[in-house]
Amino acid sequence: MSTIIAQENLKKFSDIEACPIRNIVSRFSGKWSMLILCILAENQAIRFNTIGKTIPDISPKMLTETLKNLETDGLVKRKVYAEVPPRVEYSLTDLGTSLMPHLGNLIRWALENFQTISQNRKSKSRK
Repeated sequence: MSTIIAQENLKKFSDIEACPIRNIVSRFSGKWSMLILCILAENQAIRFNTIGKTIPDISPKMLTETLKNLETDGLVKRKVYAEVPPRVEYSLTDLGTSLMPHLGNLIRWALENFQTISQNRKSKSRK
């Protein structure tokens, strides 16, 4: 992004709620959102407990909250089947699917640069 565009956006969107980039990125930069989106991208439709088993250290409450937030944003679709017991499946919407190549680029960048960033953090924390 050019410096001029960045400066214009900083002036125009100083409040996080008004800034499209900060608002959207803050939603899926949480601890679990990207991981859940990636799991959903690998599956046509997946049940709540299966997601929870795939991410063993997420609490059911946090999984529920994260899925609700992603559903509110239109990235995830929740489908309830009229069965006993009830069956609920989650999948990516078209909007969520359109996000995945961009998240893929970010994930690749993170994997390529993680070691360097970790070394930088260690060297700065020793000072």
